Formats: sequence, C-alpha cells, structure tokens
Amino acid sequence: MLVQEILKDKSGDGVVSVAPGSSVGDAAKILSAKRIGAVVVSSDGTSMNGILSERDIVRAIGATGPGCLSDPVEKLMTSKIISATRDETVDSVLKKMTEGRFRHMPVMDGAEMIGLISIGDVVKAQLAELSMEKAALEGMIKGF
Repeated sequence: MLVQEILKDKSGDGVVSVAPGSSVGDAAKILSAKRIGAVVVSSDGTSMNGILSERDIVRAIGATGPGCLSDPVEKLMTSKIISATRDETVDSVLKKMTEGRFRHMPVMDGAEMIGLISIGDVVKAQLAELSMEKAALEGMIKGF
C-alpha cells in the first residue's frame, strides 16, 4: 500500500498548523480541542518550519516547568523533519518512524506539504492490507 492511499482515507480537514511565533500553550489548546498528537509549524500553511508534538510539550514541562507554555512554538518544535512522498510504501514509512522514534510524518510534494500521517494511520493501513491478504488466501484455500 502507498502513502497516497492513506491520504485518501483520512478526513478532509487538512493539516492543522500554527505560526512559529504562536505560544506553546495555544498549540496545546489546539491539540486538545482537535484531539490530535501534533501540529505543523508553518509560516504560510504549506511550507514547513517544523512539528510540535504532545511529547515535545510534555518533555519541556518536565525539564523547565509550566513556564514553557508561554514560549513560542519554534523554541520547542522539531525542525529536522523526515518526510514521505505520496509514492512511498507503508513499509518504508513505518521503518522511518520506527528508526526515528517519532509518530507523525509530513507527506511532501516537492517543497509543498500535502498531508500529515500518523503511526495510527500507518498501522490501520497495514491491518487493512493484512485483512485483504487473509481473505484472498482463505478464498484460494477454500476454492472461491
């Protein structure tokens, strides 16, 4: 299965982003309200400056206390981003996520961000693929 198939199955709400100067507290409110695990940090909504995740916020609170909630997101965001393209396989994406120990990956078309996929999206796609393979094998065995 390819990344483009995962993007087709995701809701059409688009990628949630915040400006680099937004406060960490405001980003946390967005994460909570939208029930998502990460926001893209973008100055224009299509290019990407970085990603800020729940983990980034929790680690900062643990290290420096709640005062970090007033810091700009660009101070905490991950700026070295590993991305995928729409033509990559689910296996390739899962390998990158596992090796990099992160759960959210932007999907890029050149310099433009066209989506954001999570580890949950990837696992869901793999389970669907395994289910189809199982049904096909059962059909072959049973003679359907």
